[in-house]
Amino acid sequence: MRGEVIGCSIVLGLLLGGASIVGIADAAARCTNCVTAGASYVALRVPPGTPLAGYGGMQRRLVFPDVFDRYAHAFWFRPSVGEHDPVASRALVLESRAARLVWVTLDLIAVDGSFTRAVQGRLARAGVPAATLIVSASHTHSGPGAFMDSELRGLVAVDRLDPVVRDALVEGVVTAVRRADGARAPALVAATRVTAPAVTVSRLGKPLDSEIVVVKVTSAAGEPLALVWNFAIHGTMLPARNLHLSGDVMGATSALLEQRLGAPALFVNGAVADVSPAAHGVAALRATAGALAATVEAGWAQAKPVPVTTLRVARRTVALPRPAVSLKRCVGRWVPGFLAIPLGFDLPAETELLAAAVGDTAWVTIPGELQTSFGQAIKGEARGLFASVFLAGLSNDYLGYFMRLEDTRGKGYVACATLYGPDAGACLTDAAIELLYRLGERPRPLTRPSPLCDSGSGTR
Repeated sequence: MRGEVIGCSIVLGLLLGGASIVGIADAAARCTNCVTAGASYVALRVPPGTPLAGYGGMQRRLVFPDVFDRYAHAFWFRPSVGEHDPVASRALVLESRAARLVWVTLDLIAVDGSFTRAVQGRLARAGVPAATLIVSASHTHSGPGAFMDSELRGLVAVDRLDPVVRDALVEGVVTAVRRADGARAPALVAATRVTAPAVTVSRLGKPLDSEIVVVKVTSAAGEPLALVWNFAIHGTMLPARNLHLSGDVMGATSALLEQRLGAPALFVNGAVADVSPAAHGVAALRATAGALAATVEAGWAQAKPVPVTTLRVARRTVALPRPAVSLKRCVGRWVPGFLAIPLGFDLPAETELLAAAVGDTAWVTIPGELQTSFGQAIKGEARGLFASVFLAGLSNDYLGYFMRLEDTRGKGYVACATLYGPDAGACLTDAAIELLYRLGERPRPLTRPSPLCDSGSGTR
């Protein structure tokens, strides 16, 4: 059954009768089954000199690794030199009688599984009630690094783990969640879709997804509680030579929206593997942020929130192919296909997808960067189940790029970073669609065999 938007009979009667906003608010306040929501914003206070994460080239790297401990928090990469703009954690807590969801967005390049587990553990120790946790990174390439428990990812683009930096980030998340949880109140929710301005380009010369999904959460009285906006864009408008912390264009857009609406604006990236900003530099960043904020604000204005009673969560574990760096994809087609560097020592053999639905709006997490065409396939099939559907990319873990076979045959960074091979994207796409059917309480049509991510294992 499709997720019902209104669960209380009194609310439904009011809506069908053309009730005023005051009538809806009064009904929401009396609806004991309605979803409650709270949100907060917390600036991340990372130690001075924390390295930036995202670019792996020499413009960010130290000439020699810091084996003599010259820097408190940097090893492979140069220390940051201050803030271009604040980096932040934003939290949204949704709760109904049947489910509880904590959603955190961070101005980070990505998060790995160990970071998500660290947040989960710290929340439990802080006495925050158990909940399904989604941690979504914005994918800014100028956010803090040194927080991932991975030697490989540290060497490539993040710098090696520094416990002081990681603790500061985790503490910022916990503070945001506790404040959001303490602010929960009966909520009205709506979602709408708007078309983004022409601010992105395809790395593959293929069609992109220009849709922005705007989720509007207000109090029963109509006061803004939270905005969630979903769009696919790389946080690379600031160049590699930048050494100032920044949320890049996503953080700048959210800051503008927060100034105008007076509520936390949580940015959630989409299927971003083959998407780049159309322009670069500080001036272009400001212009792009202004254009995006105006579009999102227009979506906020047109969305008409109502009380909702349905909050559902589903999860699925997906077995993945063996991860490896393919020299053929990284160096050139002349390299034999069997030459690869196995990465099973550093990357997991399986991952978990989470899907959630509040009212008639649903989303599903992806642990990395999914190609646009996969994202379009998920959204296209799920629109028969929900009015608004989107992907929460770079959420709960980071396992690289997930690209189609025909787009991983040539030499290039995107192809090289497809660590689980060209079959994994189809497998994650299939698992995501299945989860959304489960949330929509509808059987999925058996139109074709499900892809297998690993020989004989598939998804479970």
